[in-house]
Amino acid sequence: MLNRMETWEHLTPGQKQQARELFGRMQQLPPDRRRMVTTAVRDLRAMPPGQREAIIDSNRFRGMFSPEERDIMRGATRLPLAAPENSKPEEPAAPEQ
Repeated sequence: MLNRMETWEHLTPGQKQQARELFGRMQQLPPDRRRMVTTAVRDLRAMPPGQREAIIDSNRFRGMFSPEERDIMRGATRLPLAAPENSKPEEPAAPEQ
């Protein structure tokens, strides 16, 4: 939780506003859809940005999620938010040469 709080403190005011809007939109979804979108966002955040976009725009996701849900995913994966506590830690970045 501290990691998420620290991440929040480093967001710009615009990013904080965008996060609040996305959270509000998520709360409007029925609970089962909210769980599906949350799971998808967690999985997407583990991917490189280009792959995320391809998955969100894939026929599979178009069949599984509404345009509104995919828009929420797109916004959530673009924000530099901390991972949930129950997610796996990310591998450290390779040193630049």
